Amino acid sequence: MKPASAEGARSRGEPEARRSTGVKASGVKLIVGLGNPGRRYASTRHNVGFRIVEALGARHRIAVNESRFEGRFGAGRIGDVEIAILEPQTYMNASGECVAQALRGLGIDEPARDLLVVYDDVDLPLGRLRIRASGSDGGHQGMRDVIAQLGREDFARLRFGVGRSERGAGTTEHVLERFSPEEEERLAEAIPAAAAALEAAVLEGVVAAMNRFNAAPPAPAREEGAL
Repeated sequence: MKPASAEGARSRGEPEARRSTGVKASGVKLIVGLGNPGRRYASTRHNVGFRIVEALGARHRIAVNESRFEGRFGAGRIGDVEIAILEPQTYMNASGECVAQALRGLGIDEPARDLLVVYDDVDLPLGRLRIRASGSDGGHQGMRDVIAQLGREDFARLRFGVGRSERGAGTTEHVLERFSPEEEERLAEAIPAAAAALEAAVLEGVVAAMNRFNAAPPAPAREEGAL
């Protein structure tokens, strides 16, 4: 179901941005996690963006449980910064309209400053983070639609590595599969690290977050006597 239109809100004397969100239209940082709706996809690699933004919300007591902009939505603060968290429920390949609606509704007119999108990347090893201030879609269908709907690519993004299939599965099959139990063990540390990277981007800026989180994690310590 489509959210109420701006015209309908105006007819009731309520500005759309404030009626729909409960947060100020200025100074809001919108953080979007990409994924697919429904239980079928909940634990798949393609939905790790949802898990990361929910982890960020949990760190700051922001519940992502409202229905707004054709997505799941929550609003609150990280420090003194107002933020909104959004999980599009339009399926991955149609994520852009949800993001565009949220930007309009929140009164965000400078995505380069106030938008950050989180999504999976098969070209990065599991758990590896890459923060960038802008860039192409890199072959990711959800990001491709966001860029197409916004008509620009100069907005921040955090790519979270999910790796490629070790058994030779195609990309689509691989990202729609669930993480293995061994991978889930690694995610127990990697997802909180990604949430911390988002927090740093909000409080310290994207460049500072890049410098802190884009480096490869140190290799495990070699046991004494190991070759």
